[in-house]
Amino acid sequence: MAVAPIANVRAVLDYAVTEMPPEKILLGIPNYGYDWPLPFVQGETRAQSISNQRAIELAIQYNIAIQYDETAQSPFFHYTAADGTVHEVWFEDARSIEVKLRLIAEYGFRGCGFWNIMRPFAQTWQVLNALYRIE
Repeated sequence: MAVAPIANVRAVLDYAVTEMPPEKILLGIPNYGYDWPLPFVQGETRAQSISNQRAIELAIQYNIAIQYDETAQSPFFHYTAADGTVHEVWFEDARSIEVKLRLIAEYGFRGCGFWNIMRPFAQTWQVLNALYRIE
């Protein structure tokens, strides 16, 4: 499934605001994706954590169209590796990041933080720059 499906994010946020004032909350924004080999077997299958940029590079490498799950508000795609293993990749892009960033104003949060900032992704900064006045 998506790294941070919007329904799950909202469920956590709805609970969080019952426990503390919204202005004290920083929303965590994922800055990574997962590359899952299929079939998924509970307790056995392990995903590789990848950068959002690497996810896009994989889609280009395998000439695969990136899809967008409207329910999860997240991009994903499938590809078949050279060894025949089918993979499912979920990650964040400008669309999914924007959806999450807009929750800050909706809930009245203090701001946000990104995990993992050590994986540069230009789309993140473009969305932030479009939504906020950054000083």
